[in-house]
Amino acid sequence: MNSAETLTTAGAFTEVPVINISGLYADERATREAVAAELGRAARDVGFFYISGADVDEALFEALLASTKEFFALPAEEKMRSYIGLSRCHRGYVPTGEEGLNGEKPDLKEAFDTALDLPADDPDYLAGNPMLGPNTWPELPGFAETVTAYYTAVLAVGQKLLWAFAVALGEDPDTFTRHATKTPSQLRLVHYPYDPDAQDGLGIGAHSDYECFTLLKPTAPGLEVLNGAGDWIDVPPIPGTFVVNIGDMLELWTNGAFVATSHRVRKVSQERYSFPLFFNVDYHTEVKPLPQFVTDDGPARAPLRAGEHLFAQTAQTFAYLRSRIDSGELVLPSGSLEVNSFGQQALQARN
Repeated sequence: MNSAETLTTAGAFTEVPVINISGLYADERATREAVAAELGRAARDVGFFYISGADVDEALFEALLASTKEFFALPAEEKMRSYIGLSRCHRGYVPTGEEGLNGEKPDLKEAFDTALDLPADDPDYLAGNPMLGPNTWPELPGFAETVTAYYTAVLAVGQKLLWAFAVALGEDPDTFTRHATKTPSQLRLVHYPYDPDAQDGLGIGAHSDYECFTLLKPTAPGLEVLNGAGDWIDVPPIPGTFVVNIGDMLELWTNGAFVATSHRVRKVSQERYSFPLFFNVDYHTEVKPLPQFVTDDGPARAPLRAGEHLFAQTAQTFAYLRSRIDSGELVLPSGSLEVNSFGQQALQARN
């Protein structure tokens, strides 16, 4: 399957393409560039695609899934010892009801948030960076090691994709990767409990992702993506693949040539686990449209700092952070945007 076979008209796709990225690991530059071109077409035309051929041992995922099930099976009071609101850098357990978008009904899920595990004496953490620092780990044997091994492997795939997107755009190959050295890239362990009454319930409301792109591994159906015609398209799991979707930062860098894909989770009556790694660039990276995408008809959008955008969006969706905003303890970065300022939802609202 390729992107040309799955599109009806540009943006009005009815299926999500599958791309084998094993060629990105080849020694021959031409082979890597051919895969990059295919990824670029999918990013422009769909913004959502599966990848196969990634260099991630399936055993890493199976171990991650087992450790995740063990954690979420703990009593609530035990999980709350790792409550995310106790962290200074947004790490730990997210109970059901903690997270919601735009004042909507809280998401029907629980999660555990991790990211780059930095030491307690890291200078960014000591300076108060809200997204960089040490992970919070529960007292479960092997949990930290298992999660870290999976995170490291999938982060390396993200580096390959970031290189490929630059090449696909005709830019210098390190246009993006030179900004990905100490990134606030988050790995979430998400659990949707079994709920027979949730057949038409939202697990996660419609949104775009705040980073460059997302690498997702789900265990059951429920994910849907919004196409350019305003229709929601199912994105079921395919064995041996990751789901990749374009995020806000690549939309901004390309001035809208790549559109951050609006997506949601529905139909979660069955128990479901989901593992998104949100691949970002370094916190203080200024992201602004590349010159090739700025025209008289398409003036440059305002620049953002990658980490500040991530933090501002996060702070508007988590109850413990919203309460700090309401109390005046926390102030959003200057120029912060409202949630869902990117993606198909925002594009269709403007048109």
